[in-house]
Amino acid sequence: MNADDQKLRDENLSFYFEDIEKIDKVLSNFLTLSKAKSVFLIDKSGSMITYKGENQSINVDELSALVAASFAATKEIARLLGEAEFTVMFHQGKKDNIHISLIGNKAISVTLFGDDTTVGMIGHYSKELSHKLASIFEIISKRIVRHQEQIAGDLGAFVENKLNELFKVYPS
Repeated sequence: MNADDQKLRDENLSFYFEDIEKIDKVLSNFLTLSKAKSVFLIDKSGSMITYKGENQSINVDELSALVAASFAATKEIARLLGEAEFTVMFHQGKKDNIHISLIGNKAISVTLFGDDTTVGMIGHYSKELSHKLASIFEIISKRIVRHQEQIAGDLGAFVENKLNELFKVYPS
């Protein structure tokens, strides 16, 4: 496994049902405040985590993969220009617009909006959204580390006990 593969694994999160409920609540609040049509939360590998709002018959899996690829390409452009990375992308269409924002190093929010709101409002509320989601992700990350440490400890004790049984070694 190369360093990039390990880094991606370390950055991925595992969600419980309660986590998605919290995230969905934050996304719903964002939609109300920003007046956006929909917001999608995807991981950096291009998998959909959850979304709220209109989906407008969009293939969400395709959207997720394309946005993640676009963000990866933009990261390389930033590197060429001497930036660590660009954290926000915006595309304007005739009737619909898309605002894409990096959430910490864990995920990407994708906001679709029309003329009912402004780029400024979307940008403002996206920053707030990013902070709230980053807080949730931090809690999840700490939980994952605790679980990994617990599993490692339990596994070590289990293996030691089995080896002791196998070789008939008993504690003194």
